[in-house]
Amino acid sequence: MPRMRIRIRSLPLLLALLVIAACKDKLPSGNTTTTTTLLNPQSVSVLTQHNENTRSGWNASETALTTTNVDAQHFGKVFSLTVDDQIYAQPLVAGHLAIDGSVRNAVFVATVNNSIYAFDGDNGTLFWKRNYTAPGMRPPSNRDMTGACDGAYRDFSGNIGIVGTPVIDSATSTMYFVARSTSNGTFVQHLHAVNILTGFEVAGSPVDIRATYAGHGEGSVNNVLTFDPQKQNQRQALTLVNGVVYVSFASHCDWGPYHGWILGYNGATLQRQVVYNDTPDGFAGGVWASGMGMAADDQGFLYNVSGNGTVGVPGDPTNVTNRAESALKLAVSGSTLRVVSYFTPFDFQHMNDEDLDYGGLGAMLIPNSRYFLTGDKAGFLYLLSTEAMGGYSPATNQVQQSVRLSATSEMHAQPAYFHGSAQEFVYLWPENEPLRAIPFDRGTNTLDMTRATSALVSGPTGHSGAVLSVSSNGDKDGTGIVWASYAATGDAEHDVSPGVLRAFDANDVTKELWSNQRNALRDNAGAYAKFASPTIANGRVYLPTFANQVVVYGLLP
Repeated sequence: MPRMRIRIRSLPLLLALLVIAACKDKLPSGNTTTTTTLLNPQSVSVLTQHNENTRSGWNASETALTTTNVDAQHFGKVFSLTVDDQIYAQPLVAGHLAIDGSVRNAVFVATVNNSIYAFDGDNGTLFWKRNYTAPGMRPPSNRDMTGACDGAYRDFSGNIGIVGTPVIDSATSTMYFVARSTSNGTFVQHLHAVNILTGFEVAGSPVDIRATYAGHGEGSVNNVLTFDPQKQNQRQALTLVNGVVYVSFASHCDWGPYHGWILGYNGATLQRQVVYNDTPDGFAGGVWASGMGMAADDQGFLYNVSGNGTVGVPGDPTNVTNRAESALKLAVSGSTLRVVSYFTPFDFQHMNDEDLDYGGLGAMLIPNSRYFLTGDKAGFLYLLSTEAMGGYSPATNQVQQSVRLSATSEMHAQPAYFHGSAQEFVYLWPENEPLRAIPFDRGTNTLDMTRATSALVSGPTGHSGAVLSVSSNGDKDGTGIVWASYAATGDAEHDVSPGVLRAFDANDVTKELWSNQRNALRDNAGAYAKFASPTIANGRVYLPTFANQVVVYGLLP
């Protein structure tokens, strides 16, 4: 019998068939959308919290999503990524990663059950999942923090495993994160370094996080402070600068004794290189920043903010030995960090007395500038020069600019930034306040509050503001979008609350483009993930939740 031959006379048709065959993917079970997925032409990576070390939250390379197609007709939920527990960490993305036998956009999700998941970011296929709880132990929970908030600790509602957003080194395909474990009253925290292609530990991982620091502050023994893995809360995102992974710590509901610690580990060897304590001869000084990571500039200087605690030494509040209630510019100095410049509000004692911490607002470097945006629980925004932050003055704050938004907002929120064709904006949506787009004036290097605009929809209440991200195709008009996630009702500080995701025109936030409440049956996300920003990459919006899933939004088929 002669062979049958199928002859394709059109080369473009042949190439199209080959591409479809090579790129066809089966969607995960449970998805209602069934379509062939072609290789995504976009390959943007988001390897650290809020996109880069300025912490701007801006993806300036988004070519698919625009102000004309992000609407209820064309945009919505396309699938979800199911995981084993709540998500406090921002999802990370590695674009066009050679993984599992193909080249894909991969998204990585960390849970408080100490699990990491690697999914195909375009269709939801699971590449790998691993759990990093220490052998024979379990993740600690809020019930284990027996002294926090007088024994009624609710800042977490369950497990407290991986909380701080990991960081990925693209050069080595290595992800770094901290996992917490406990058993029979013993608590440990481990720094892990894993290969993002497999999830397997790299050589030398994990590392038991331990540290001591000279000082006679609260909790010291023989003038030595010892890191407490139960009380020290690894809340901030990790930061990777010049090959060093920085891990920082606050507390659980001011349960002392505790201090603000920053530890630095060599990314290649995992040997600890840096130990810094911001209140060695005092108390507290935790670093929260609403889950945002430390910022860093191109010269390798680190920028952070510290909460309530000891300022200076008796008789000298300018002494940098103890630097709570402050914005800090830090540089590596031997095996520790040195305060290069700082700012402490003139009324820091009142702030301490009333629990009006500095450092509640996530801190951000204004891109391509010399200015650092911070805020406090008294409702003030501070714009600081990175060259001379302002130090301490007992009568006035000698800073570039200070603005009080509201006495009712404690600013537990994450700001974001966008530079359009005509203007650049800082966005902020603290609790009990509207979303604001505040122009940054390069002529005066100040926030132009006279031209600030506000969204027309109601926002977060209680003690947890919105977390923001921005996407655009460069400064091209009609592409800038501000994405805002927050608790739709209730007080997300202590309660698990339903969440809402909204999208606004970045050049005019009075124009709401889309909300997942408009078509709640299709686009509902479940419970709001406190201080975990949405990640926008490659035509997708990855929204972490406390409903054991990342909800993925995009253009509808």
